[in-house]
Amino acid sequence: MSGNRKNHRANQSRTIKVDYLARVEGEGALYVRVRNGQLQDVKLKIFEPPRFFEALLRGRRFTEAPDITARICGICPIAYLNCSIHAMEDACGVKINGPIRELRRLIYCGEWIESHVLHVAMLHAPDFLGYDDAIRMAKDHTEIVQAALRLKKVGNEIVRVVGGREIHPVNMRVGGFYRAPRKFELTALAEDLKWARDTAIELIRWTAGLSFPDLERDYEFVTLRHAEEYPLNEGRLVSNKGLDIPVSDFYSTFVEEQVQHSHALHSTVRNRGTYLVGPLARYSLNFDHLTPLAQETALSVGLDKVCRNPFQSIIVRSVETLYACEEALRIIEAYEEPDRPYVEIAPQAGRGYGCTEAPRGTLFHTYRIDEQGIILDARIVPPTAQNQKTIEADLREFVPKHLDLSTDELTWKCEQAVRNYDPCISCATHFLKLELDRE
Repeated sequence: MSGNRKNHRANQSRTIKVDYLARVEGEGALYVRVRNGQLQDVKLKIFEPPRFFEALLRGRRFTEAPDITARICGICPIAYLNCSIHAMEDACGVKINGPIRELRRLIYCGEWIESHVLHVAMLHAPDFLGYDDAIRMAKDHTEIVQAALRLKKVGNEIVRVVGGREIHPVNMRVGGFYRAPRKFELTALAEDLKWARDTAIELIRWTAGLSFPDLERDYEFVTLRHAEEYPLNEGRLVSNKGLDIPVSDFYSTFVEEQVQHSHALHSTVRNRGTYLVGPLARYSLNFDHLTPLAQETALSVGLDKVCRNPFQSIIVRSVETLYACEEALRIIEAYEEPDRPYVEIAPQAGRGYGCTEAPRGTLFHTYRIDEQGIILDARIVPPTAQNQKTIEADLREFVPKHLDLSTDELTWKCEQAVRNYDPCISCATHFLKLELDRE
């Protein structure tokens, strides 16, 4: 971090401007106002113009939605593909099981591995170690960066083999896949995945050794919960404060509101307030569905079964990386090639709902189609939009504890707090510019 760090009185007038917050996906701004040593206001501004994907979908065939929505995010296209596919199948009254369902979990594991490792080692770890970026960090931590790059490549390779290519895969469709991978193609991934499993354990131990600010928040965790497995593609929406609903009740339970300072909508639980989606929520409400090895490793490094410190999300992402490696190995070992790679689906008039767990949190899609399969209405709620109000709440609690820091240090801490969420700001509607107004 550039600039001299000096102590400043909490009530000193100063303004912090960060034109571009590095190491997040997208563009936005953060405004913090302090008066006489008291925090007055925090606003996370997402100012990128909306990209109107929902409008672009209207009038399209229901089979086109997955490939269109995947372009919302180049980091986690699998989340959008799977969510859109599930929603369309729901609208047509079709439920997919067997090898096709398992392949969907497998390709999602690939995305979790590559996305989590990218964030943990390249985007977030520099904050804890005092580096501006992973390039500078790599000079002093060469082994961890090299291991992370190889680990990320293992995730990318899963996506390529199952999806046809690493970025914006072309092999997924409503009803299944255009082509099912052969058994030997998946088996060829096993040795690298075993290495990745062992490396993920080391990544957990390494991240647990970082120093974390003292911040415990009483979140309402919201996540998918499945009766038998750690959630990826299916389940009910649950929370630690009594929520337990089918995915179809999303809009009767959650409220999206436009706020003046952001082009992204703010989400709340109806009549209740902010909530948190993402790794902390998944981990805390689904710990019992992690593999025994993932559970044991998490507890061995000092994580509780419930984690409420947003800065420790870097450890939780590493735990989920280990889980994804183990789940991928399980699927590959049990895989039997399907007779057909997809199920033929005839459109019917109706509304369908899809909800999956993107690396950053719960993603929701709903579509209404007519009897010819033409999309009449589309609504998409990404994780970052749901978390935006909670990010502001974190900062409101975090900033007052650190007003005695220098301008450089406080800027750094605020950026780090936002990067706890690994935000896909462009998905929410893009980048953080911090302006701290002190008087």
